[in-house]
Amino acid sequence: MPKNIRYTLLSLRDLMASIGPFALLTVALLALTYWWLNPTPPKRVVLATGPEQSAYDEFGKRYAEALKRYDIEVELLRSEGSSDNLALLRSGRADLGFVQGGTADIGFDDEDAITSLGSLFVEPLWLFYREDAAQRLRQSDTVSHLSELRGWHVNVGTAGSGVPRLFSTLLDVNRIPPGALQLSEMEQTPATVAFLEGQIDAVVFASAPESLMVQMLLQTPGVRLLDFAQSEAYSRRFGYLTPVVLPQGVVDLAANNPQQDVRLVASTTSLLASTETHPAILQLFAQTATQLHGGAGWFSRTREYPSLEHTEVPVSQEAVRAITNGPPFLQRYLPFWMANLIERMWLAMGLIIALALPLSRVVPPLYTFRIRSRVFRWYAELRDIEQRAEAQGDNEGDTVQSLLDQLDTLESKAEKIVVPLSHTDELYALRNNIHLVRKKLLRKT
Repeated sequence: MPKNIRYTLLSLRDLMASIGPFALLTVALLALTYWWLNPTPPKRVVLATGPEQSAYDEFGKRYAEALKRYDIEVELLRSEGSSDNLALLRSGRADLGFVQGGTADIGFDDEDAITSLGSLFVEPLWLFYREDAAQRLRQSDTVSHLSELRGWHVNVGTAGSGVPRLFSTLLDVNRIPPGALQLSEMEQTPATVAFLEGQIDAVVFASAPESLMVQMLLQTPGVRLLDFAQSEAYSRRFGYLTPVVLPQGVVDLAANNPQQDVRLVASTTSLLASTETHPAILQLFAQTATQLHGGAGWFSRTREYPSLEHTEVPVSQEAVRAITNGPPFLQRYLPFWMANLIERMWLAMGLIIALALPLSRVVPPLYTFRIRSRVFRWYAELRDIEQRAEAQGDNEGDTVQSLLDQLDTLESKAEKIVVPLSHTDELYALRNNIHLVRKKLLRKT
C-alpha cells in the first residue's frame, strides 16, 4: 500500500476513534428518543363502523381505501351502531369509531379515555311510514306529528345503534308512553324487508343520506317521510339536535322528489378515537375526513364539515391542526413516513444537537492528544536510558553498550511511528533527542 494512502487511513482511524464516543452517545440518545416518542404509527388500526349497508359502513370503506396509500390497513369492525361503537372504544377492541350525538351515553369518565376528531356530518332522524298504514290507522295519507303514531308498529333499530334511546326521548317529550306503540328493535335490512311487505307500519333510521336504505326508501312508491314540523322546537330542547331541511327535488330533480321541503331533526356524527391511538393515525384520519366530508351535500355546504363544534368529548389537537390548517408543511413535499418522523422528533433532535455541539469541541484536542501520545510515550523510555547512563561510572563500558543497544532499539521504533504531516515536527524532535542521548553515551566509552 502506498505510504500516502496508509498515512491518510491512519489519520482517519485516529479521527474516527476520537469522534466515536460522541457519535455513539448521539446515536444512543436518538435511539432512546425514538423509543420514547414512538413516531412511527402502527400499520393496522381498527375502525368500528355500523351495520352492513349503513352509511357508517360505506364511510368506513372509504377511509380504508384512502389510508391504503400510507400503507396502513384499516380493519372495519361492523357493529350495531353508535352505542355499540362507544362500547368497543371503551373496551379497547376498536381504535376509532363513528358515534352519533345523543344516541350514546357519554360521561365524564370518557373525556380522559376518548377524544374526538371533529363532527363529520349530520344524521337526520328518518321516519318512513306506509301510506296505506296511515290511511288504515288515521284515515289520512300523511302524518304530521309523532303523537299521531299511537297504536302503530314502529321499528326503531337495534339497541346498539342508539336510535331506540333517541326515539324514546322524543316520545317522552311528546307524552307518549312506551305502551302506546308497538316498538320493535330489528336490524335495518330485515326491518326494511318487513316494512316493504307491510308487516311494519313505520321504520326509524338515524343515518346520513348516503345510506343505501335511506336512498331506496326515499324513492319507493307508497312510502312517505315524516315532516318534523316542530324541528326547531326539538333543537331548542336538545342541544345535540339541529333542524335541517331536505330541499324540494334534491333526491330526484326530474321527478321533483320530494315535492316540497321536508323538515327534519338531525344530530351530528363524530369520529371518536381512543386516547391511546397513535397521534399520526389521528392526524391521518382527520386529514382524510376533510377530503371525504368537506364537499357539499344534502344538508351541508362545501367545507362546512368536518367541524370542531357539536362534539361531546374534547377534540384532539391533531384534529384541530388538520382541520384548521390542512396537511403539515413537510407532508406537502415529503413522503408521509419521513415528514411524520421529522415532525415528531425535530424538537428532541434539536436538543440532542444542542448538547452534542459543545461536546464536539473536545474532539480536536482529543485527536491532537492521540497523535502526540504516539510520539510522547517514548520519552519516558528515553529519559530512563538517560538517567541510567548518568548513574554509571567510567569503568562500566559493558553497561554503556547495553544502553546504546536499547537506544538503537528505541530509535528503530521511532522510525516506524506514523503521524500526520502537521505533527512531524514532534516526531523529528524525538529522533533528535535520541541522537543527543547517544552522543552522551558515546562520550563515556
